[in-house]
Amino acid sequence: MHTLKITDIETEIVQVNHRGNWLFVKVHTDDGSVGVGEASHGRDDASVEHLIKTLKSTLVGWNPFQMEAFRQRFYHVTESHTYHTALSGIEQAMWDLVGKALEVPSYQLLGGKCREKIRLYANINRATVDRSPFGFAHNAERAVAEGFTAIKCAPFDDVSVANISRGTLTPAICLGIDRIRTIRAAIGGDIDLMVDCHSRFNPGILIQVAKELEDLHLFWIEDAVSLDNLDAFAHMSRSIGIPIATGERLRTLTDFDRLLTEAHVDYILPDVKHVGGISGLKKIAILAAARNVMMTPHNPSGPIATAASVQCMASVPNFAILEYAWGEVDWRATLIEPPEKIVDGFIEVPARTGLGITLLKHNI
Repeated sequence: MHTLKITDIETEIVQVNHRGNWLFVKVHTDDGSVGVGEASHGRDDASVEHLIKTLKSTLVGWNPFQMEAFRQRFYHVTESHTYHTALSGIEQAMWDLVGKALEVPSYQLLGGKCREKIRLYANINRATVDRSPFGFAHNAERAVAEGFTAIKCAPFDDVSVANISRGTLTPAICLGIDRIRTIRAAIGGDIDLMVDCHSRFNPGILIQVAKELEDLHLFWIEDAVSLDNLDAFAHMSRSIGIPIATGERLRTLTDFDRLLTEAHVDYILPDVKHVGGISGLKKIAILAAARNVMMTPHNPSGPIATAASVQCMASVPNFAILEYAWGEVDWRATLIEPPEKIVDGFIEVPARTGLGITLLKHNI
């Protein structure tokens, strides 16, 4: 029986931009190994660090091989987004440690890989400072030039509750539609295009917007309306002809099961940083497979969460595509070894042990 003992847990924050930092977790064991995970976007980095420090006092001496026992003891569904993020970062690092100890990639411990490479889509939103239709289209063209075959934009971020309460397509909504049309004209019809609405709409307005977008052949429309009212969500999803993606704000198996049971969705977007890590992501994938729903993990993240998502999705039959935070910083490749290698919009599933990467020292 393989045994390891956790001896220390550290955190490291890398400042990125106004949209948030990357918070990395390093778990040390008694054999000198270090496993890495990512606990970014937990809403409050200081609180995430505090929770990790608190958990460390209990986890020193814990055997990372006891993965299900770890989840059973510590992953409480009633805990906060911040707590789940802290726990997820530690859990990813444990998968890294176990893979290294057994000298296999983490995906091998999840049932082996279904594919040699993972398709990515470029989320251009955080890199798009010029929010004009041209600014969106320019970055979409740049991402396509780099080989990406799928692009996601968030063109409705300046739509407010006041806009939708009027019941008509206001100037802010029409500007968003113009951004999407300009992107489609720039990248052509062969590139997949996703639209993230960040829950800016109610069902009535969204149905009007969807009619305006029908001829653009969108890959999906994401978080079109809030999930607070699943009946309203189900009405919206039945009323439009564009595939539906949602779920990035859900964290528990109970919440995902309710979504999959009560509302029609085509794609779900669990995030490895918030759903309990790799184990949580895999369990949600099994739930989705039972409903013929595809996995498209939410991942506007740093390179470690991307590596963890790649390992998990390599083993998931109902995987479709993974989010990639395109263009956010130009020094991303300096953080890990080997750096991410993206070719023709795909990232190769690594053959190295654990998560397949090493976190480097850096001076950003």
